[in-house]
Formats: sequence, C-alpha cells, structure tokens
Amino acid sequence: MTARPRPLVSVVIKALNEERHIASAIESALAALDGIDGEVVLADSASTDHTVAIAKNYPIKIVCMNRIEDRSCGAGGQLGYQYSGGDYVCLMDGDMRLYPDFVAAAIRYLEQNPKVAGVGGLIVEREKQSFEYAKRATSNDPDLRPGEVARLDCGGVYRRTAIESVGYLTDCNLHSAEEMELGARLREKGWTLARINRPAIDHYGHPGNAFRLLRQRWASRLAFGMGEILRTMIGARHSRLMLGQIKRHALLLAAVHVWWLCLLAAPLIVRGPLPAAGAMAMLGLFPFAVMSARCRSISLGIYSVTAWNVYALGIWPGLLQRRVDPRQWIDSSVVWDPRSSADHADAAVNSSSNEAPRMTKRIAASPLATIESGS
Repeated sequence: MTARPRPLVSVVIKALNEERHIASAIESALAALDGIDGEVVLADSASTDHTVAIAKNYPIKIVCMNRIEDRSCGAGGQLGYQYSGGDYVCLMDGDMRLYPDFVAAAIRYLEQNPKVAGVGGLIVEREKQSFEYAKRATSNDPDLRPGEVARLDCGGVYRRTAIESVGYLTDCNLHSAEEMELGARLREKGWTLARINRPAIDHYGHPGNAFRLLRQRWASRLAFGMGEILRTMIGARHSRLMLGQIKRHALLLAAVHVWWLCLLAAPLIVRGPLPAAGAMAMLGLFPFAVMSARCRSISLGIYSVTAWNVYALGIWPGLLQRRVDPRQWIDSSVVWDPRSSADHADAAVNSSSNEAPRMTKRIAASPLATIESGS
C-alpha cells in the first residue's frame, strides 16, 4: 500500500452542535473542491447533537475532541489543522457555506503573491434578525473590505508554510479573536494578509434572542476573549501589532469599568439618599440613552450597552485563567475516515482484480463527484 501524496488544499470545518447547518457546510466545501486535489476535515468539538452522525454521510475525515473542557474557538481550528495535509488550509465554521469558486481564486492569488500568508473574501451575513449580526452586517470594519488586512475574520485560505513559520494555526487558549491573534503572529514574521473582492462565504449565525445569545457567550467563555487576548500579549513579540487591533475595543471596555466606579462612588460623593439615588439613576441611564440615540433604536441601544457590560466583566476570568502551550497536540480521535477504509479495502483486493475501490464508487455516486478522491 503506497502513501498518498499531500493534497493541494485541506478545507477544515470547525463545528460544535451544528446539526442545522453541517450538511450544507460540507456540501459547499466539497463543491468548492470541484476539480481541485483536496480534502475536507471536520473538526468537531465534542458535539452532543447529530452533527457527527450527519457528517458521516459524506466522504470526509471527521476528528473529535476527547475532552469537553478543551473546547474553544481556537482549539477547533487547531484540531482540524493538526489532521490536515494540504499545502493550503481553508478554515471555515460549521454555520458557513463556501462559494464554489472562492477556494480556487484564493489559491491562485496565493501562488501569484508569495509574501501573502492568507486570503479571505467577502462575508455575506445571512442572519439579520439578531442584534449582534445586524450590527456586524453594517460594520465599516476595514478588515472586512478588499485589500491588505490585519486579520481574516470568518476564515480564509492560508499557506501551510506560513502557518508552520509561526508554530501553529489558532491558539487553543482563545475562545474568540483567534483570527486576530493569528494575523498578528503572521505579520510579525513578515507575512501579509489580503481580502479579495469576491464572495467567500455565507454566514448563518445563531438566530433568536440576542440577550439569550449573550448568555450563551458567557457560558461558552467567548465573552472572556478580551482578557484572554491580554494574557496572550504578555511577553509576546507580536504584542504591538495586537495592541493596534484591540486598542479601540479595550478603551471602550475600560470606559465601562470607569462607569462602574462612578456608579459606586456616587453615594459617597453626593450627600443625601435621594440626591445620591438620582445621581446613580442619571449615570446608569446615560449610556443607554446615548446609544439608543446613536443607533436610532432603543432596543439596539439597550443591547449594545448590555453587551459592553458582559464583555467588560469577562475580561477578568479571561485574564486570570491558566494558559496551556498552544503548540501541544489536542487530545482527540479520528472517528470517521472513509479514505482509510478505502485503502484497507484496496489492500485486501488481489492486485489483478478489476474491482473498483470502495471509496471511488462512493464519491462517483454523488453529484459532487468531481473532487479527486485518490489524492
């Protein structure tokens, strides 16, 4: 049995309880590899729904974390990367759908620009009902526009040699902003990142009540992200680049802490229970009134200030939590790999037999069969 050569590109789909979207995500990844020597790796963070069962219907590799406590956004990407073999690595989430021609276009751009470490495209937000995604869709973030960027939010196609030069793909200690941290490490090494003027993914964010989503952000520790980033920056060579990325957000969360101190100090400064209560009420309502006017929506204003408070409070557990070496192997298992099964089947067949390999038959039966299965 001969070893398979390295594929040109690995599409890594990181997922946690994405049974609603995972089939569409996988099918879009397979379609994006039409005519390309590639593989799809599902990196599952110990899902408790039917994500893995659904994914087993497709000719992809599925790897799962062995420990729930290892879950994080950074760990999901690194989990898939450690099982991937492509010269290029396309990173996406389980609630996304790749546009068919994006991967090929990104690889062409990387081959024409050897100093570029990663390429992203235009992000189309499909969930518009939640306040969080409604704000994101109208964001004027320069890193979401075509051109040279500092980070590739919502994934992109990375050059493996660039990732190897910085040691690992995404930091398993981070529950958010892992693309920002990766971008800073790459740029510190002299690489650049780019976003091309071509749709890359449709993003189907979590629907439903935005305040319930905030509660989920806390439970999943995503709200701890700023503290984790600050902890990562201590003694890191890319700290200056990171500071430039987080400065505005960090100042906002620092202002929230000042607001809290003012509320606590009001009863000590203003004499009399009624005047003190009035001062606290005015201070408490002020940011809600300002943001409601700025957003032209009371509901959106209330959500914005509430989100600030959640993320400001999350700084402290994120800053104080213990870090592990992000280069270490994530405890995990391969739970599904049809290609390996096909190799074993091939080895069992006499070399003079004309029987086609089992895996080739399975892919040929699919409308997405044009992906090269034998690479």
